Amino acid sequence: MEYKHIETDLSIENEYPKLVRDNIPEIIEKDRGKKPETRTLEGAEFQKYLLKKIVEEATELRNAKDREHMAEEMADMFAIIDELLATNDLKLEDIRKIQTQKAEKRGGFGKRILMLGKV
Repeated sequence: MEYKHIETDLSIENEYPKLVRDNIPEIIEKDRGKKPETRTLEGAEFQKYLLKKIVEEATELRNAKDREHMAEEMADMFAIIDELLATNDLKLEDIRKIQTQKAEKRGGFGKRILMLGKV
């Protein structure tokens, strides 16, 4: 499967200020002839915008139209997760261990169970 950017029209994508990929300002300047106003984020503020960005990408994933679009949005989410791991000095292996422990105690999602009401 090859990367192909898929445009959507979700309002969450147009909420500013927003965290963007490193090359986006240059792409916008080249395509539109205007340089967007930007600044560099640090520390807790960067984390705040990473968490906001993952909600944006999750919304886009939820609204994906097909398998390819779903793959693109998952790739975006993985990129954000990688940054969250790095900025919080966490290791993917440790997260996977927690994932396994939770699955052992509470199960996974393989049975596709939908609970119909609060008990």
